[in-house]
Amino acid sequence: MTVTRSELAGLDATRCAALVRAGELTPLELVEAAIDRAEQVNGTLNAIVTRMYDHARETARTHSGAGIFAGVPFLVKDFLAEVEGVRFTEASAFLSAHVPAEDSELVRRFRAAGLVLMGKTNTPELAIGPTTEPRLFGPTRNPWNTERTSGGSSGGAAAAVASRVVPMAHGNDAGGSIRIPASCCGLVGLKPSRGRVSLAPHYGDMFSGLVSEFGVTRSVRDTAAMLDAVAGPAVGEPYFPAPPERSYTAEVERSPGALKIGFSVESPLGDAIDPECERAVCDAAALCESLGHTVEEASPNYDAEELWTKFTTLLSGGAAWAIADWERRTGRTAGPEHFEPFVWAFGERGRALGAHDYLLAVQDVQRAVRDVSAFFGRHDLWLTATLGKPPVELGTLVYRGGDPFELRRRCAEFSPYTWIANATGQPAISVPLHWSNSGLPVGVHFVARWGEEATLIRLAGQLERARPWAHRIPEIRAD
Repeated sequence: MTVTRSELAGLDATRCAALVRAGELTPLELVEAAIDRAEQVNGTLNAIVTRMYDHARETARTHSGAGIFAGVPFLVKDFLAEVEGVRFTEASAFLSAHVPAEDSELVRRFRAAGLVLMGKTNTPELAIGPTTEPRLFGPTRNPWNTERTSGGSSGGAAAAVASRVVPMAHGNDAGGSIRIPASCCGLVGLKPSRGRVSLAPHYGDMFSGLVSEFGVTRSVRDTAAMLDAVAGPAVGEPYFPAPPERSYTAEVERSPGALKIGFSVESPLGDAIDPECERAVCDAAALCESLGHTVEEASPNYDAEELWTKFTTLLSGGAAWAIADWERRTGRTAGPEHFEPFVWAFGERGRALGAHDYLLAVQDVQRAVRDVSAFFGRHDLWLTATLGKPPVELGTLVYRGGDPFELRRRCAEFSPYTWIANATGQPAISVPLHWSNSGLPVGVHFVARWGEEATLIRLAGQLERARPWAHRIPEIRAD
């Protein structure tokens, strides 16, 4: 090994793979070092809930050294992306003994890119919620402050990447579940355009197109390279955006040109945002202006309350569908004893919907999408805070009974912006440009037109060069 284990912990995936290709490191050395790092911090953070260490070692021993991420250790979120022969729970007691018989398409693409899978990460039950505190596995803690949430639903992934266990990890996003934990843990979190990354083989889309697959990273170039590795349709996709003009990796160093950026510090639902989050937006706006972009205070004109109401209708229908889907796939009957009270109550709300109610909600969301999209005829990007608050204390967003939609509204106060890009299908990214006075990460959020991930990657690369964040290291980290 030509670098020390301490140095290795700080390298991104692109650099690790380059060392493997140059013969300076072996995949097995990378994996053994990552396992060691995981064991250092996982007892504190609870980020990894299923270890695949023997599998990772065997894969690394026989690894060809090929692929864009040759030999890089990687973690898969315990939701949606299934790994053949490995326990798959979605943090639910109902699935605690489920073992998939095949890899998901995304997992196949991760393997083809050279990644070595070494574990599954924590998530809230059925990935519902902006904090990772499932009853089955317990809470994942934020490596910047272990009393705070790591975000959700990809909170285990974000905590593992931020604490230097692995350089990047898989995540997915139905209302902010990549970008929320990226903000909480000081990472880059991209939600690709609707249809950019396949949900095959089990799904064409989920919740009428709200869900996107991808991951969290510590560098923009890793985000771009991961998108190169996994983007593109499988056979029979219901829709997919046009392919990019060039590789996303080639966009990282490419100038974004002079963009027109609208920014907002007002919550769409009228809730006050924390002063730290407001400062993050204003500072990012000033930075963008200094880089030659035209920046003005502006936001889409639409009925946010109506969109939120219909968006959560789709989510509750999605919760009911998810339970029914797993009943059909497992051949078992689900009951309230199998699920957390919030998930069951949210699903009950969905089960009370008629087919016409669900389709009317789809119609109303799609009408609002036209209003939101009109903004992007006048602006290239919309800039906001990723969250309405810095990472909150664990327990703050846990269901205490009563109306499940009241908790959804409290979640919207915490994450007032991210869900809009899920409704519209547009790509969006959280980048770690700000830290609070108490040392907590505060992400800023950019939304682009549908299909224009390249614009986000160019700008994010420019921002990373102007204000690097790689030197920022959390309190709990492996080395």
